[in-house]
Amino acid sequence: MNNWIIPLLCAHVLGDFLLQPDWMATEKKRKMRILMLHAGIHGVLAYVCVQQWGAWGLCIGVMLGHGLIDFFKCKCGTGLKAFLCDQLAHVVFLLAVSLLLPPYYMVTPLYGVQLMVMVTGFGLTVWGAGHFIRCVADQLCEENENLKKALGEGLQNGGAMIGKLERALIFLMIFMGQPGGVGFLVGAKSIIRFQEAKQQPLAEYVLIGTLWSFGLAMAIASVTKYIFEWSSLV
Repeated sequence: MNNWIIPLLCAHVLGDFLLQPDWMATEKKRKMRILMLHAGIHGVLAYVCVQQWGAWGLCIGVMLGHGLIDFFKCKCGTGLKAFLCDQLAHVVFLLAVSLLLPPYYMVTPLYGVQLMVMVTGFGLTVWGAGHFIRCVADQLCEENENLKKALGEGLQNGGAMIGKLERALIFLMIFMGQPGGVGFLVGAKSIIRFQEAKQQPLAEYVLIGTLWSFGLAMAIASVTKYIFEWSSLV
C-alpha cells in the first residue's frame, strides 16, 4: 500500500468531520473567506499528518484541491447525493495525489500512525457516519410530512446525541474484541424505543436510523481495527 494515502485520508477525515463545526459548514457556502479557512485547515492537517516537513507543495496542493471541490459542491446544493459525491471526489483526489507522489519521496519516517488511524476511525464512526445518517433522516422527513410532527415532540438533537454515543460504544467494543456487546446495545435500544414501535411511521424511521448507525459503526470500526493492526507490521 502506498505510504501516502493513510495520512492523507486521516487528515481529510479530521478536517471534514472533527474540525468542521456546523457554523463553518453553513457559512462556507456563502462566504469565500470561510471556505478558504476550511481549505487551509485541510492543507495544514495534510502537512502535519504526512510529516514530510519539506513538502510544502503537498500542503498547497491539498488546500487548493479541497477548496475547489467544496466550491463546486456548494454550488450543487445539499442532501445525501451531494454529500456522497463530495466525499467520493475528495477520496479520488487524495488517491491521485498519493499515486503521483512515489514512496521513495517520503524521506522522513511516519510516527504515531496507529494513534492517527485510531483517532481518525473514531471520528469517522461517531461524526462522519452521523452526517450521513442525518442526510438520510432529512430526506425521509422531506418525503413524509407526518413524520416531522411526530419528531417535533422529542428533545432537540436528542436523537443525534444518542446516535453518537451508541456509535462510540460500538467502536470501543469492536476495538476491544467484544463485538457481542453490540447485541446488548440493540436489545437495550429496542426496549427503550418499545413505545415508539406502536406508531408505524416513527418506528420505521427509528429502525432505518438504527440499522444505518449500527451497520456503519461496525463496518468502520472493523476496517479501522484492521488498518491499526496492519500499520503495526510496516
